[in-house]
Amino acid sequence: MPGPLAALPWGQVARFTLVGGVNTATFYACYLPLHRLLPYFAAYTAGFVLSLVGSFLLNTYFTYRTRPTWKKFLLFPLTQVTNYAVQSAGLVALVSWWGMNSVAAPLAAALLALPVTFVVSRRILRPPARRGDGPDQADQPDRPDRPDRPDQTEPPVRSGRPV
Repeated sequence: MPGPLAALPWGQVARFTLVGGVNTATFYACYLPLHRLLPYFAAYTAGFVLSLVGSFLLNTYFTYRTRPTWKKFLLFPLTQVTNYAVQSAGLVALVSWWGMNSVAAPLAAALLALPVTFVVSRRILRPPARRGDGPDQADQPDRPDRPDRPDQTEPPVRSGRPV
C-alpha cells in the first residue's frame, strides 16, 4: 500500500516551491529597502502585501494550471493570511526568542511556512477532484466547460457510410 507521500502531486509541489522562491525574492526585494526606513515588522508587512498579487497570478497559471477567477482572487488572501500568520510567528520567534538577525529571519520563516501554505493554497486554487476523476487528474490543468480546445472536442461525426 503506497504511503501518503506517493499521493502528493509532486509536479505541483515543485512548481509551488519555485513560485515560492520567486515570490520570496520579490518580497525580499521590497523588504530590504523598506527595512532601512521602517521597523523590521512594518517593513515585513509592507513587503508581504506588495507581493500578494504576483503570487496569486503565478500560483493560478503556473503552479496549479488553473484559470484565475474573481472568486479565487477573493479567497486567495486566506492562503496568504495563513502564510502571514505562520511566517509572522516564525519571524518573531526567530528574532525575539532566538536572536536571529532580522535581515535573514524572514527567509527562515518562509521556509517554515512552506508546507502549511501549500496545503491551504491547493485547497483554494485547486478544489478537490470531481467524482470519477482519478488521482492523476489532480495535477492536470482545469478543463473549460465548453469544448473550445482541441483536446476537449468530440470526434467528428462521420457520414452514414460504413467504414
